[in-house]
Amino acid sequence: MPEITQYLELIKTQVFEFSPKIIYAILSLVVGLWLIRWPKMLLRRALNKSKVDGSLQGFMVSLVGMLLKLIVYIGVISMLGVQTSSFVAIMGAAGLAVGLALQGSLANFAGGVLILFFKPFRTGDFIEAQGFSGTVNDIQVFNTILKTPDNKVIIIPNGPLSNGCVMNYSMEKTRRIDLTYGIGYGDDIKKAKEVLKRIIDYDKRILTDPEPLVAVSELGDSSVNIVVRVWTEKENYWKVYFDMQENVKLIFDKAGISFPFPQQDVHIISQNPPTT
Repeated sequence: MPEITQYLELIKTQVFEFSPKIIYAILSLVVGLWLIRWPKMLLRRALNKSKVDGSLQGFMVSLVGMLLKLIVYIGVISMLGVQTSSFVAIMGAAGLAVGLALQGSLANFAGGVLILFFKPFRTGDFIEAQGFSGTVNDIQVFNTILKTPDNKVIIIPNGPLSNGCVMNYSMEKTRRIDLTYGIGYGDDIKKAKEVLKRIIDYDKRILTDPEPLVAVSELGDSSVNIVVRVWTEKENYWKVYFDMQENVKLIFDKAGISFPFPQQDVHIISQNPPTT
């Protein structure tokens, strides 16, 4: 019985000694978790003003919140008398091991953050990258999803995508259409150019600023090549392209302007045998 009494007295003493620390730690935890809401709120407002992508906003706010919570937890543990230096060392070693194991995934993650922050392309843009081309269907943290014109889905990791070359066909409002038409050497160049200008003027989808260009670009082996460069809204690019091809063929045929095909003249030289 005396031993039990001693144990009870020891427990009572320890409780009285640690009670203030425990109460102070609990209060600090509650206040700390309440205070970290303000930096998160200020960060979200700043990201909204800078027009950062919504998915990136949520991720960055969550990441900052996790870091602030970790700081609060470590501070509370130190208030209870626990040595935090070893705890921090263990966390650092674990973080290094996880980073080495997930090196490729972390590179894709960092690439996704860069893409969402700097916005080299957006959802709905038509891009060409990593040997593929298609419309951006979704930008995720680790991958970017493309959909090709024939409805194939392409998943590109964000790591190489953020470090490689990207051709964005949708970033500007207008695009230039480059076309080349060959006419015969016996055809009237001025007439052909006038016909092409009439076709351009008739199509209201073709912009007048910048001014369309119709000029002789090359004297080829079998044809005189005339280049046509016109500007249109990006959504009208392929419609104007295909209509120009059809209209030029139909109207050139009516105007008597030919489309020559590659040909070669072969000269046969006969050699008579010598007479004796």
